[in-house]
Amino acid sequence: MRILLDECLPKRLKIFLIGHECTTAPEAGWAGIKNGKLLQLAEPLFDVFLTVDRNLSFQNPTPRFKIAVVVLKCKSNRLDDLKPLVPELLEKLPMAKRGEVLLFGGGSR
Repeated sequence: MRILLDECLPKRLKIFLIGHECTTAPEAGWAGIKNGKLLQLAEPLFDVFLTVDRNLSFQNPTPRFKIAVVVLKCKSNRLDDLKPLVPELLEKLPMAKRGEVLLFGGGSR
């Protein structure tokens, strides 16, 4: 899968997403772009938008976008807090459907 990591996620998270093509929003030249516009730019190039921003689905009607959104519930967006979610993320990525939000994890962020 082609995954776009939100700029709020650490770039080093990419190395743990084995078997997937990952790019960060800044690497794509989209640093500072708000989520609605970011999803619009990402949908023709990526399968999944990965974030920890739980408000994304409330701020933007994700069904109008042709990209899956995966929201990680985590204590923080630090790599040490995100790494334990990677096995579950790799398992659930194939279930991510375009236009839908997949929310998982157990942190209190």
